[in-house]
Amino acid sequence: MIGRLTGILLEKSPPQILLDVQGVGYELDVPMSTFYNLPALHEKVVLHTQLIVREDAHLLYGFATLAERAAFRQLLKISGVGAKLALSVLSGMSLQDLASAIAHKDAALLTRIPGIGKKTAERLLLELDGKFAAVASVSSGAPASPASHDIIAALQALGYNDKDANWAAKQLPQDIGVSDGIRQALKLLSKG
Repeated sequence: MIGRLTGILLEKSPPQILLDVQGVGYELDVPMSTFYNLPALHEKVVLHTQLIVREDAHLLYGFATLAERAAFRQLLKISGVGAKLALSVLSGMSLQDLASAIAHKDAALLTRIPGIGKKTAERLLLELDGKFAAVASVSSGAPASPASHDIIAALQALGYNDKDANWAAKQLPQDIGVSDGIRQALKLLSKG
C-alpha cells in the first residue's frame, strides 16, 4: 500500500491535486482542510495517503496529517460511508469540530455537511462514539506537543484505545517528532 508521498505539487483543482514523485504523476483527492494548507505550485509537499482499490479504479487520497488519515479510515469503517462521503466530512469540519460534535451528540452540526442527512448523522454519532475523544482532548486540554494529534491517531490506528493513547502521548517530551513519539509511546505501552 502507498502510505506516504513526497513530491512536487504540479496541479491543484479542488478536491484533486497532481503530485510529481520522481517523474511519476499521482492524482490524489484531498479534503479541503489539506487543500487549503498546500504550498504554491511547484513546491515540495508531503502527504499521508490511503489507497482504495475498487473493481473499476484505484483511488488515492492524501492528507496533511496522520490524524486526518486515521479519521478518514475510521469513517470508512461505517456502513454506508464511502470515500466520497468521508472526504466530505473531513472537508466540512475540522477534526476538533467533528470530535466535539460526536462527544456532544450534535447531529444538527453533522447534517450541515453536504451529503449527510439526519439518519446518516445519527449513525455517525453512534458508531464514532469514543473514537475521536483523543482528538478533542488534545485540542482542548493542557499544552500538548504539536505532534500529539498524529501520535495519538497512529496509536489508535494500531488498536490502542483512547485512554492508553492519550496517556502515552502525555508521557512524551513536548518537542518530540511524530516518528520518534510513536516509537517511544509503543515502548511505554508495551511495558504497561
